[in-house]
Amino acid sequence: MKKKILYLALDFPNIEKSNNLYTDLMEEFRDNDHEVYVVAPSSDIEKTVLTEESGLNVLRVKSMPLLNVNIIKKGIANMLLPKVYLKAIKKHYQHIDFDLIILPTPPITLYKVVNALKKKSKTPVYLILRDIFPQNAVDLGMISKKGAIYKYFRRMEKKLYAISDSIGCMSQGNIDYVINHNKEIDSSKLHLLRNWQKKQEFNVIDKNEVKKKFALDGKFVIFFGGNIGKPQKVENIVALAESFKENEKVVFYIIGKGTEKDKLITLVKENHLNNVIIKDFLPRNEYIEMMQIADVGLVSLDENFTIPNMPSKALSYFNVNIPVVALLDENTDFGTWIEDEVKAGFWVSAKNPSLLKDKIELLIEDPEQCRIIGENGYNYFNANLNPSVAYKTIINSI
Repeated sequence: MKKKILYLALDFPNIEKSNNLYTDLMEEFRDNDHEVYVVAPSSDIEKTVLTEESGLNVLRVKSMPLLNVNIIKKGIANMLLPKVYLKAIKKHYQHIDFDLIILPTPPITLYKVVNALKKKSKTPVYLILRDIFPQNAVDLGMISKKGAIYKYFRRMEKKLYAISDSIGCMSQGNIDYVINHNKEIDSSKLHLLRNWQKKQEFNVIDKNEVKKKFALDGKFVIFFGGNIGKPQKVENIVALAESFKENEKVVFYIIGKGTEKDKLITLVKENHLNNVIIKDFLPRNEYIEMMQIADVGLVSLDENFTIPNMPSKALSYFNVNIPVVALLDENTDFGTWIEDEVKAGFWVSAKNPSLLKDKIELLIEDPEQCRIIGENGYNYFNANLNPSVAYKTIINSI
């Protein structure tokens, strides 16, 4: 009999139109002969709907916007999410006893949903720990550790750890952090579950010709793609670009959206940076082409983080054979992982973003070394960071 898997999502695009690491993982469960049920929020539908998408049962629940909104709206939406989820699950999934419940962080407010379902089905719960909230909000100055909001979410966080039977963490630094800050937790629950991504097959392109298409002929392209929010500390990206202001060969190409997008545009204008190109969107084929012609992929994290983050965008860079260059807080083990284990790039402390210039110049001056480092990331990605590895890790832990 097929095992019934329930995945409680925060962001779950229609697989036929887009994908992310969680759609990739649920497809892996489907391909391993599991019956997959998904609950996902949607702010752009008139009412909750149950659909079949690529062999998955997807319950899209009408909700307030949760992404790319200010902290107040996001907080309210997260508080209301358990109520609308439970109502939708009761209506559409009430007859189902699930064999496994999987959910990621964020959000942590779904504890209430998990608690109700676990009591009903007596099923194990697997927590994919990505954001460590509310501490990350404290690090970014969004909330105070002394306030009632922090204390409420901290209690919710501890309850979520307690109810989870197994917890997958992005790095050893993550595991150590959770144990050190939650003395009551059973440390045997925690194990390594690195980020994953389905390998994308791309058409072979002539990089020089495509660079001409984007008016980047002869340029060394530093690419940044994805969310542009407070965690990415846009001031540091601008400072790095400013350090290359006199080098006409270097261009920063940024594609993405987020709460700090307008701030990034303003800072680029104020600093008269002609070496930064910012786009909201490119058609998928052009976005992929842009990554393929990039010479390096940039990662940026706020220097005030006290929790070890592992940016998932690095996997997209690995997939297209380009080195990773990173501005990071000093508490994450992402930098040492990139440099020492994967051997796929360089990092410096985000406290001194201009120091990354020297690392990038090494790659500019030595194209062969740049190519080798990019291939290291590609090979590591294929062997260790695919959905099949993540699936086996989760199944073996349960």
